[in-house]
Amino acid sequence: MEKFDILALGELNVDLLLNHIAGFPEVGKEIFADDMTLTLGSSTAIFAANAASLGAKVTFLGMIGKDQFGTLVRESLAERGVDTSNLIETEDAATGLTAILNYGNDRANVTYPGAMSIMGIKQIDPAAIARAKHVHISSVFLQKTLHDELLPIVEMVKAQGATLSMDVQFDPAEKWDFDYRKLLPLIDVFMPNEDELMCITRKQTVEEAVEEIRPWLRDMAVIKMGTKGSLLITRSMDKRIPALLNSDVVDAIGAGDSFDAGFISAYVSGKDPEFCQFMGNLAGAVNTTAAGGTGAFKSKEAFIETARKVFGQTL
Repeated sequence: MEKFDILALGELNVDLLLNHIAGFPEVGKEIFADDMTLTLGSSTAIFAANAASLGAKVTFLGMIGKDQFGTLVRESLAERGVDTSNLIETEDAATGLTAILNYGNDRANVTYPGAMSIMGIKQIDPAAIARAKHVHISSVFLQKTLHDELLPIVEMVKAQGATLSMDVQFDPAEKWDFDYRKLLPLIDVFMPNEDELMCITRKQTVEEAVEEIRPWLRDMAVIKMGTKGSLLITRSMDKRIPALLNSDVVDAIGAGDSFDAGFISAYVSGKDPEFCQFMGNLAGAVNTTAAGGTGAFKSKEAFIETARKVFGQTL
């Protein structure tokens, strides 16, 4: 059976991106956007596509509807070199969609979860997990069944011998129900941003939140801090590196997912944590040079060229 460096597990949807918007929407009123893009979406799909573009051998285990958006998802993943043999089609829900209103470095999202809210441990084939060196899970709060069954899913992944990374992402309900004391000892690379980390730990500062999770770490956590860079922590070490800043940001959609792709593609190839962190920062920065979460990752060669031309980094 074919072996994979990474199995991306979970959410799949398309993104409808609206840019250059004339103000903020108001109920009962209409405004215009000067630019629209329909593209592969979801944090986990962006991660998978970009990790594949960076050279990792990636497969995707997720659920889509039997519809045109599902076809777009499947074809888009395949075009980026992601294996789609583990995708699950359902007639019980449509493929998910996120409408994204872009405002410079920030955005407002509206998501229809669709098929991704159905998938749980019953749909996850342990044999598929066993064929992967590493599993990545993202956006746990957007996936109701996966979130409810997160601990047994994680336990199953570890039972199959894979390393595991997780990026919790935003909780639309803002309940932040994430049992980090049980989950972090099973997660090899924990990848929240600073706001998410403070929310799940109920702490007021990043420093307090870091100290709260440190005793529970299996190996490491890397905290994404936007234009302030990133912070890599273990039980005994902290390493902060600054961001590579882009003076001409197209949009920041998927920058965190691209950070994950850069970090994990280096991690599965055996690089040391500090290089993985650098690759995360660089991938997040390159992401901002093109529209959408995958626009800057057409190929590894294109990534290397952008890294050199825009950020002065030679790989």
